[in-house]
Amino acid sequence: MTASERGERTRYFSTDELVTFGTGVFAAHGLPVEDAATVARDLVAADLRGLASHGVARIPIYCKRLRAKAINPTPVLKIERPAAAVASIDGDDGIGFVVGHRAMDEAVAIARTTGIGMVGIRRSTHYGMAALYVMQAIEAGMVSMAFTNSSPAMPAWGGRTNFHGAAPLAVGAPGGRHGDYVLDLAMTVIARGKIRLAASRGDPIPLGLALDSDGRPTTDAQAAFEGVLLPFGGVKGSAIAFMMDVFSGVLTGSAFAGGVKSLYFDLSGPQDVGHLFIAFRPDLFMPMQQFRDRMDEMFERAKAMPRAEGCDEILIPGEPEARTAAHRAVTGIPVTADVIRALAEEAAGAAVPLPDGRSDPFAAG
Repeated sequence: MTASERGERTRYFSTDELVTFGTGVFAAHGLPVEDAATVARDLVAADLRGLASHGVARIPIYCKRLRAKAINPTPVLKIERPAAAVASIDGDDGIGFVVGHRAMDEAVAIARTTGIGMVGIRRSTHYGMAALYVMQAIEAGMVSMAFTNSSPAMPAWGGRTNFHGAAPLAVGAPGGRHGDYVLDLAMTVIARGKIRLAASRGDPIPLGLALDSDGRPTTDAQAAFEGVLLPFGGVKGSAIAFMMDVFSGVLTGSAFAGGVKSLYFDLSGPQDVGHLFIAFRPDLFMPMQQFRDRMDEMFERAKAMPRAEGCDEILIPGEPEARTAAHRAVTGIPVTADVIRALAEEAAGAAVPLPDGRSDPFAAG
């Protein structure tokens, strides 16, 4: 039975309510307050952009890993500079959000001096919505790419057991009047977190997204979560996932080839996730304003193209999420009943009050 069939209601929360709650919960689990606030803001940012699978619904699993000592709440990051434009960071098994932002800061700082900066990260953990890090670089005026590997979620092409991670790829570029370019996509047809949410709610999934543990196509979200996801674009998606593991795992010195521990199913120790960040200045080949003007022209040309039947508007990568964020900043963030129940358990354990929220959007009243 789904949540809607049980008559349970979604509630709406302001960003401040959720950030304050998340900060309190993570601080209660040993994160310094500043780091706890970083993680909370990042999760809420995902909810704002409509990516509930990477939002506050993840608070319970991160807390579970902190309690199991599979995440180091107070990591001491070690940074080495093997080349002028390159840094290597040992994340000391810290929570991926904190490690990731520190790494992108380093990539941006290097790029300001050399024009381009590349940072390889090892011994990190799941770092949430990949767009966070390219949006960070955009705020600094940089073009960037963020690569990461992750725990096994889909087979190598032709296999039926997990090998590659979903391994999201993010790319960002500052724009002009029409906004920024933000690409964030997993190598699977659907994000694993969305399958998990469907499973927790008892909702079915469409065929073509996943196989069960016996290698059979399934519409059962729980069977899919315990089985394997399928790559987008068939063999092409699988090949890109392989590349992501080369860049993020093999190259950085982190776990690879199926060696990253599962976020959900393996609490035996740290995950050893690897990331690779690249940031570079957009004004290397022309003045910055000219670059922004050219981005505007590219957006305008794309939007002016003749539209296919049934298409009301041509959208730029990142544009739907930016619109959702602007809308939810006013109406509040919807949180479903199943997630509220899980957050209430964490609230009780951490002695942090869970805000009540409201039953309708803020803009409605």
